[in-house]
Amino acid sequence: MKKVKGIRRARVALMATLGSAMVLAACGSTSSSTSSSASSSGGSATSGNITWWASPIAQVGIRAALVSAFEKAYPKIHVTIQSAPTNTGTNRSQLVTEISGGSTTPDVFMGDVIWPAQFGAHQLAVPLSKYLPSSYWTKFAPGLVSGASYKGQVYGSPLFEDQGFLYYRKDLLAKAGLPVPKTWQQLESEAVTLVHDHLVQYGFVWEGDSYEGLTCDFMEYLTSAGGKVVNSSYTKSVIDSAAGVKALSFMRSLITSGASPAAVTTFQEPQAMAVFDAGNAAFLRNWDYAWSNSQTPADSKVVGKVGVAPLPTFAGQSYPGYSNIGGWNLYINPHTKHLNADLTFIKWMSSTKAQYILGKTYSEIPTVESVRTALASLPSTPPPERVAATTRLIARPAGTPNYPQLSSALYTNVNAALTGSVSVSSALSAAQSQINTALSGGL
Repeated sequence: MKKVKGIRRARVALMATLGSAMVLAACGSTSSSTSSSASSSGGSATSGNITWWASPIAQVGIRAALVSAFEKAYPKIHVTIQSAPTNTGTNRSQLVTEISGGSTTPDVFMGDVIWPAQFGAHQLAVPLSKYLPSSYWTKFAPGLVSGASYKGQVYGSPLFEDQGFLYYRKDLLAKAGLPVPKTWQQLESEAVTLVHDHLVQYGFVWEGDSYEGLTCDFMEYLTSAGGKVVNSSYTKSVIDSAAGVKALSFMRSLITSGASPAAVTTFQEPQAMAVFDAGNAAFLRNWDYAWSNSQTPADSKVVGKVGVAPLPTFAGQSYPGYSNIGGWNLYINPHTKHLNADLTFIKWMSSTKAQYILGKTYSEIPTVESVRTALASLPSTPPPERVAATTRLIARPAGTPNYPQLSSALYTNVNAALTGSVSVSSALSAAQSQINTALSGGL
């Protein structure tokens, strides 16, 4: 079984509850340092010291490269990298303990895109939009800033992102005379055809296990169907709808039609990639890092045979479909003593220079729209990064401090419908009831 290297192994790890540390944090006070001159300067520091809490990113050297370039631009600001755990849950737990205890370090921390509500609600991160102007946030790709917000404030500055893509076997489609599918219905039909014609063992593999990754996948179908999980004010769930039925019924039909194997209900990212890389599936839904996995000769039998496209949409809807947002933001510790220098660091990390280091040198997907577009035109840019400029993004419904409970209600019930143990209507009804309980603060 292949493993995704570094931080990527933990990107869609099961979200646990924040526990008593969060409760303590909500009762604590915020450091007075956040009321400093940073409110007027917006990060104009030219000297200082910063501790940056950052997990190892997939490619070795990327953190050091970013810090080196920043220190060349700001030679009197020194950045110390504090290596964080690669497991997202462990990472978050340690941060909660440190910050809720009043620690002034780390100053800046790299955190998951689904953390803003959890950290913002309990005063564990600085509301960056109080210090950075509205013009700062307009440069990011659509969907990223809203996903980094909670109750009208932006808590995370997008650093780099992951998203879902459709990977397909170019050789199999050419042999069968089939086009790259643009609708979900077309993908299902082509997958069934390729299996029935004995050109491949499985048609379409994806993440159907009962875990956070299924929430990501389901959001893509639901949004393309025109649905939402919760209303805009996060006061109630609206998942039990015609759009919800359409999305979940289609996901179930992928299995009953033979387009996807029944075992897909136990697949997470590594399992889905392993099947595809072994040459046993025609289509794969996975994150951007699946490209490099598929092109590694030691691990893959499909090197040179893989194409990448945006995810499909439902027939009658505008193409492309929606890709769920993964990735990492930069946050600031509310107890920091170096807020102005922290803001300078965060602003630089969203600069063209930093985003080109991330995107061109290290093949991460930039969050700044102009850089994404520019890189998409370069032949040397890997296919996922080229395709990313044409996709539409959708965030998970993480605008509540109780998102872990919300997501659990979502993926457990969706998985139950996928396995056939409950009906689609029963699954959606149960999910809506449990999500409403989560939104009200219950367990």
